[in-house]
Amino acid sequence: MSNDVPASILARAATLDTIAAVLPIDRRDRLAELLTDEDVETLKHLVNQGMGDNTLRALASDLAYLEAWSQAAAGAPLPWPAPEALLLKFVAHHLWDPAKRESDPDHGMPSDVDQVLRDRGFLRTAGPHAPDTVRRRLASWSTLTKWRGLNGAFASPGLKSAIRLAVRAVPRPRRRKSAKAVTGDVLAKLLATCGGDSLRDFRDRAILMVAFASGGRRRSEVANLRKEQLTIEQPVKGEDDIPLPSLAIHLGRTKNSGAGQDEVVYLTGRPVDALNSWLAAAKIDSGSVFRAIDRWGNVSRRALDPKAVSDIVKRRVAEAGLEVGEFSAHGLRAGYLTEAANRGVPLPEAMEQSRHRSLQQASSYYNTTTRRTGRAARMI
Repeated sequence: MSNDVPASILARAATLDTIAAVLPIDRRDRLAELLTDEDVETLKHLVNQGMGDNTLRALASDLAYLEAWSQAAAGAPLPWPAPEALLLKFVAHHLWDPAKRESDPDHGMPSDVDQVLRDRGFLRTAGPHAPDTVRRRLASWSTLTKWRGLNGAFASPGLKSAIRLAVRAVPRPRRRKSAKAVTGDVLAKLLATCGGDSLRDFRDRAILMVAFASGGRRRSEVANLRKEQLTIEQPVKGEDDIPLPSLAIHLGRTKNSGAGQDEVVYLTGRPVDALNSWLAAAKIDSGSVFRAIDRWGNVSRRALDPKAVSDIVKRRVAEAGLEVGEFSAHGLRAGYLTEAANRGVPLPEAMEQSRHRSLQQASSYYNTTTRRTGRAARMI
């Protein structure tokens, strides 16, 4: 930040520094400018209360968007608690009918508000928001309101009705986070792009293999993985009784686990070799496993940002000559279960590794293969 930055912003930035391990530090200055003193204190309080890192990151991201939208739409920071009229305006700005917009320019988000949010990097695509995104941001707004000891109008019949009618007016097919799953054949193409001996090749190869083989780990779990979470296990007998290296990854508390429950998954064989090669090449014996590498080949002491994991996947997709828009980091998670189905691995066994708690959610990936190749899909 420059020397002419207001003292209030510098103070907020200093406070955000104290919770930098949870919030993405590269966004610290941006958050300091957007959030109010009360917002920052609320986030700090949530850190001290032991709220999960991923949950807190999502709350901070949603809060930044809400504050940016409020400044653009109302010319003022978010009021606490927010009146019902402001909540209804938020819905109207984000859930709208593109067909009606053609005949009524005032329908949906005003063009000046849209432009401000685009200029600040909060809007990237055209059209209304996904209903799930709007619901999540309203839920974050409600959670933050309650943590301030206040009550809001989030459960009002008027707001619920507005959301229901808006969603019904513009039906949208539910889309997967990754259009295509990164199955075994796709993974092989990605790994072929990082078969060299550079640090980036070692790191990216380990990321791809560990994320996939450990059950399709989320990008946040990959980015936040620490050496202390790895435990060497007894070798496993492979073909011809050749011993294969094995290790356990202690995930701790995850999105799908209960409080205080330590989720454990296992790696065997090639993924362990790839991980050990990266750790040796990068000389990492403690702390964050996957880290940034600068242009001079220096390995950072900080963990990768979860978004960087997605960027790595997309870069390797491009280098493999595949369509970048069809794959994302989440494709590794979907790909693990899809590949398990392709290889005839029973769903319960696959779920032990993916750590899905919902049979319905896991089977949505798993059953796609069976349905696509089964007799029911080949009646003529």
